[in-house]
Amino acid sequence: MGQGTSQNSWSPGNEGVRVTVIRAESHDPVTRPIDLTNKHPNIAYSFGKVSKMSYTRGSALMIDTNPYEYVNPAQSLPRIISSKSLGQANIEQIKSYFTDEQVVRSIAGLTGMDFDTLVGGEYRLLLEPISFLKFQGTLIAVTATEAALYDEMLSGGLRAVLPTVAFQNLPLSMFLETPDLGYPAWGGPTSGIRSNSEIKSSLGLGIVRFRDVPPEEPEITTYDYEYRTNTEVITAVEVRGGQSDPDHPVSVTFSVGGRSYEVGEVYYPSGDSQLAWIRWTTPEQPQTMTMTVRVRGGGGISKGTLHIKVVDLDENPPPDPNADDRNDGFTRPSVPSNAEVTFASWGVWRPWWREYWVWHSGDEDDDGYWCDHGWWEFDLDRYSASLTADMRITTDEKSPTATGRTMKSGYGFQEKVTTHVSTNQSSAVTSAQNAVTYFPEFQYERFWRLLERMNGGYDMTHEFKKNGYSTYERRTHFTPIWYPDGSYTPYTWLLDCWTPAGMLSMNLTDSITIDGNLWSDWHIAPQNPE
Repeated sequence: MGQGTSQNSWSPGNEGVRVTVIRAESHDPVTRPIDLTNKHPNIAYSFGKVSKMSYTRGSALMIDTNPYEYVNPAQSLPRIISSKSLGQANIEQIKSYFTDEQVVRSIAGLTGMDFDTLVGGEYRLLLEPISFLKFQGTLIAVTATEAALYDEMLSGGLRAVLPTVAFQNLPLSMFLETPDLGYPAWGGPTSGIRSNSEIKSSLGLGIVRFRDVPPEEPEITTYDYEYRTNTEVITAVEVRGGQSDPDHPVSVTFSVGGRSYEVGEVYYPSGDSQLAWIRWTTPEQPQTMTMTVRVRGGGGISKGTLHIKVVDLDENPPPDPNADDRNDGFTRPSVPSNAEVTFASWGVWRPWWREYWVWHSGDEDDDGYWCDHGWWEFDLDRYSASLTADMRITTDEKSPTATGRTMKSGYGFQEKVTTHVSTNQSSAVTSAQNAVTYFPEFQYERFWRLLERMNGGYDMTHEFKKNGYSTYERRTHFTPIWYPDGSYTPYTWLLDCWTPAGMLSMNLTDSITIDGNLWSDWHIAPQNPE
C-alpha cells in the first residue's frame, strides 16, 4: 500500500474468507464460522470465530490468542483483496467460486451441514473477507468488521498505521448489490477510506443465496391529502413487503414543514401490511406542502412523496344582507350530501416469539446442546373509532315575533353542533374539529360559514362565529328577507375527525319554518292631529 513500516504492514495475497451458514428467516448463525485461505499464516492472535451477523447482534470483540484455525480449500480461492502489486480482484471470479457446486459441497462438509439442506432455500452463506496484517510487529487475522471494532477499541490506533488496507481495500473487497439478511446494498463510493460505521453496517460481506429470490424490500402506499388550516390530522401510509419483526424491524420517517417524525417498531407478518402514521397540526395559512416518507428495514430503503393541500374554509362567509334584496327566480335546492364515514377500524400487529428447541448432537469431545429454532408469530390488536353528532338551530332571541321554531324572514338564527367521538386508541384519533354550514339561499354553495370550536376533546361543540353585521355581535345567520314561506334547512358538513384509517365525517341538517317577513313587523303610525 506504500504505507507500511517494519512494525505495521500487509503483504498482498495474505488474505482469506470467513464463511458462516445463516438461517434466512431468522438471521441466526447456525454453524461455527470457518476461515478459508490459500496461505499458511502464523497468526499471533485473532478474534475467534465470530461472524459479522453476531457482531451486528451485539457480540463483543474478544482477542483470541489460541492457535488460529483455518482451512486450505481443495480449490484455491481467487484473489479477494485488490492491491497494486497483484492487481484488481475480479468480483465475477469470486461469485463464480462461491457458487460452484463442489465448493459449496466442501463448505457443507466443513461446517457440518447436509448439502441438500444447505441449498434447499432456507439458508444463506455469509462471506467475509479476511486480511492477515502485521500490526505492532505481530501478525493478526481480522475481518473488515473486526478491524473497525478493533480500531474503536484502540481509539483509532489501527486506522492510524494501516488506513488503506484495513479501511479501504479490505471492506470494499465485498459488499452487497442487493439487500439481504438485514444488510443494505452499498451505494456509496467504491474507493477511498471508509468510516468504521460504514464498515460495520454495510461493507466487508457477501451473501450466497440458494433457490430463492432476495427478500422483499418494504413498500409504501401513499395518498394525496387535502387538509384544513390549523387542524390536527393523522397522516398514514401502508407498509408491506417481506416480514418485519424485532430481528429485522421496519421504521418509517415522515418529513413535513421542516420537521421529521420517526415511527419505529412497524411490525407485520410476511404477506401482510401495517399502517404507520403521525399526528401533527397543519399551518395556520393555506398552502401546498410536500411530505416525504422514508421506510427503512427489510434490507433496504423505500421512499414516497405525499402532496398536501392546506385550505382555509373561513375565506367565503355570506355577504351583508340588505332590506331591499330580491330574488324573484329562487327555487328551493335539494339538500346536498358529502362523503360520510362514521366508523373506522384498523389493526396493529404485535409479534411474539414461539420457542422451538432442537437438540444438536455433539461429537466425542462435545456432549451436544439445545438450540432454540423458534420463529416470530403475530397477533393483531384491533382498534376503532366512531363519530356521532347532532345539529340544532334556534331562532334568535332578538327576533321579537319568533315563536318556537317559526320566525319571519329577515331575522337571524343560531346553530349548535354537538359531537362525540368514541375510540379505544385515543393517541391515534382526533376530535371532530371542523363544521361548515351551507345555506339554501345560496343553493348550498358560493358562501358558507366555518363554525367556531367552542371547546376541545372528543365532545367538542361548534357554533356560528360572531356575525360582523350583527348590531349586537350575535352568533347568528340572517335569513334573506325575500326567502319564501315554508321550511328553511341549513346543511352542515362535520369533518376532520382523523384516524389512521382515514377521516370520519357526517352530514347534518336541521330546519325552522319561515312565516312572513320582517317588514310585516313594521307599521306607520298616524300623525297626531293636534
